[in-house]
Order: sequence, then structure tokens, then C-alpha cells
Amino acid sequence: MVKLCVLCSEQRAMIKRPKTGQQICQKCFFYVFETEIHNTIVDNKLFKRGERVAIGASGGKDSTVLAHVLKVLNERYDYGCELFLLSVDEGITGYRDDSLETVKRNQQQYDLPLKIVSYSDLYGWSMDEIVKEVGRKNNCTFCGVFRRQALDRGAVMLGVDHIVTGHNADDIAETILMNIFRGDVARLGRCTEIFTQGESMIKRSKPFKYTYEKEIVMYAYFKKLDYFSTECIYSPNAYRGHARTFLKDLESIRPSAIIDIIHSGEAFEIKSDVKMPTQKTCQRCGYMSSNEICKACVMLEGLNRGLPQLGIGKGTRMRRQLPEEDGGDRPTARKAVQHFSEIQRDTSIVSVQPRDPAQVHTPPPRVPTNIIDDPKPEKKNLSW
Repeated sequence: MVKLCVLCSEQRAMIKRPKTGQQICQKCFFYVFETEIHNTIVDNKLFKRGERVAIGASGGKDSTVLAHVLKVLNERYDYGCELFLLSVDEGITGYRDDSLETVKRNQQQYDLPLKIVSYSDLYGWSMDEIVKEVGRKNNCTFCGVFRRQALDRGAVMLGVDHIVTGHNADDIAETILMNIFRGDVARLGRCTEIFTQGESMIKRSKPFKYTYEKEIVMYAYFKKLDYFSTECIYSPNAYRGHARTFLKDLESIRPSAIIDIIHSGEAFEIKSDVKMPTQKTCQRCGYMSSNEICKACVMLEGLNRGLPQLGIGKGTRMRRQLPEEDGGDRPTARKAVQHFSEIQRDTSIVSVQPRDPAQVHTPPPRVPTNIIDDPKPEKKNLSW
């Protein structure tokens, strides 16, 4: 028997929502998916009319769906925002070079200005070069620290007020679990916030905070969006992978586990007598930091001195090894990192032409689960 959509009771149900278990049709799925994100934006007052908003674009499913949905909602509900695409080229051959071609195609598909900043230009090191120095155990730590600062630097170049990222409910639940496992009280207190404050008063937000990853895959699949589906070649050894595996096991038993973990993280309260880090400004690059020298500058110092493990570990121990600012001999850096106060706004953003898709490796999109198959009529047995 054909099951009808539980929302409209007219069309055949094609999708079983991972988030609620409802069996709904494709049209209703698009509506509830977009409406839930709109409600998240409105309820949390994410945008203000006239804001310049940069969408962190990697070419993956999350950022591609985010760009598509924000453009649709901005026009449908008249947010009055000016949207941009902002990408970071980490310098990972065979991964980021191909995924950036997807971003360039998205730029043309959505008619949004695109700005690309690279590790090589900002820091003098690509991730391929960093991995050769540090190996594959702690490379994600370097990449995460550098990427966060690179996004803020790119945002200053664009002159935007706000950065939105495609972090979904699964990502946030994983981060909560990781911070609990590590006993990181400071990060646990802020990882569930939908708003975070970046450098130069540039705020960040996560419109997909309550959106399941499986539903993002479904939306991209049924909308036939152009995205890059391969994971980073350096990520299999990342600590996050263990938290993800644990979370997926929980989700298979209890689908609401993801949202439950997020609500539990929001309910955590830090005791008043717990010492929390205070925000300062890095003496070298002018970026926000909880120490005199930010994590990125410490890591760059280690790379330039041939001591890549300098930035990995406890802050007090690693900073004792840094030369004194006024008297110690510092190694010659590959590239002098520009001070934040010296970054100039880029007013000449030109369209970037993508390469011929036939010359770019683009993996096929992920096929979502939870699709309700067409009921096939049973064949009558006509044999004697």
C-alpha cells in the first residue's frame, strides 16, 4: 500500500526524516527544511538588514547547501543581506585544489562574489608542506588554528560584518563530546553558542546548528546541487573521527541523540569559581588570543625553527621555548605574517573562472539513506 505524506496527505511519501521519523514527500521536505533554518535565523536574530555576510565555502555539502539556502531565504524573506563566498585554500593537493573548482562553479551558479585566501600567501606554508614536517598525527591541529584565523583575515579583506559557517548539528554534538572527553571547560562553555565573536568585531554564526547532516545530504541530493563529496585526505587520523563514530552508534540506537546532546551542552553551567581564560591580543600579529602570543604564531615559530611540535601541547611549556621578543634570535620566517591592523579591504574582487569540469576530479554525490522505495507489486505465481 502506498503511504501518503503525513504533512500534506496528497503526495506519496518519499523520505523518512532522520530528525523526526516523519514520512513525507519531497515538496514538504524542502519546505520544512528551509522553514526550520529560517526559524533558527529569526529566533536567534542572526542577521541585520544591510549586513555584509560571508559564507565560509569549502565546496562540500554543508557549505554548498548553506549558500543555496541563504540565497533562497534572503530573497524569499527579504533579510536585506549582501552575500559573499569566502574560501580558504589550505594547499592540499588532490583535495582542496579540486574542491575549490566546485566553489568557483557555485560562484557562477548563485551569482555571488568569491574571495579565496591561501595558507601559502598568509603564512608561507601549505598544508602539504606542514604535513611533511609534523606527520599525520597532529596536522589537523595546525589546519584548524590556521583556517580560523585565515577566515577572519579574509573577512577583513572583504569588509564583511558577519561570517556564517556550515557547522551542522552532528558537528556540534561531536564537538561537545570531544570537549567532555578532554575536560576542556572553556571550549565546552562556548561550543554550543550559535554566535561567536571573531577578530575586529566580525561575528560568526551557525544557521545549521539544529540541522542533521543526513538531511543536508538529502536536500543536496534531491535539489541536485553541485558539491564535492570527498573527505580531506589528512583527516582519517583526526581525533574527531572517534567522536563521530561514537555519535553515529548512538544515533543508530536513538535518532534524537544528536539534538539531546546539543541541548545538554546548552544546559551546562560553569561554576563561578572556575578560572576562565581572558581574551587578549597577540603581540606579534594582532589576532585575539588568551596568551601574549597566539597559537598560530607559536605554531609558525615552531615550523620556521624546525621544531614543529612546539605548538602542540601545554601553553606554558611551549611558550618557554620561544625566544624573547626583544633579545632572542628569531629565525627568518618564510613570510612575514601581516598584522591585523594593516589588512586592507580588497575592493577589486573579480570573477574566478573554473576549469573545464572534464579536467577536474569530482566524486559522485552521496546517496542519502532514509529514502522510501517505490512499493513493487508482488508477482502472482502462475505456475501449476
